[in-house]
Amino acid sequence: MMFELHPRLAQDGLPLGRFPLCRLLLMNERRYPWFILVPERPGIAEIHQLPDADQIRLIRESSALGGALAAAFAADKLNIAALGNLVPQLHVHHVVRYRHDPAWPAPVWGRFEPWAYDAAGLAAVRERLAGMALPDFVPWP
Repeated sequence: MMFELHPRLAQDGLPLGRFPLCRLLLMNERRYPWFILVPERPGIAEIHQLPDADQIRLIRESSALGGALAAAFAADKLNIAALGNLVPQLHVHHVVRYRHDPAWPAPVWGRFEPWAYDAAGLAAVRERLAGMALPDFVPWP
């Protein structure tokens, strides 16, 4: 079985690059810096289904991403979650939160109709991502 990105993630996420285990997407919702890690393993819905080495790799990639996002975006809080209620493919949300954001202190999921990135906004996120110290991350063109 080959890895295929779930259609909903492909529809809602903008590809940014990949780590050794995970593909990195940007949720196409510009109210929040919202990133999604998707382990590129077929048929995985839960973290416990990953082999031990992949579980460790996922935590390392998530921790590196989380620390870089918190610093680069001066987050008041970083929400990290693997919900999977609508999309059964394992994916881990990393949402930068601010006390002044439109959903604070509630969760951002399903709160608003998405406000998509324009070309300049996406370029700005890619530029900021390029300035982060993310070990083993390879950006996509």
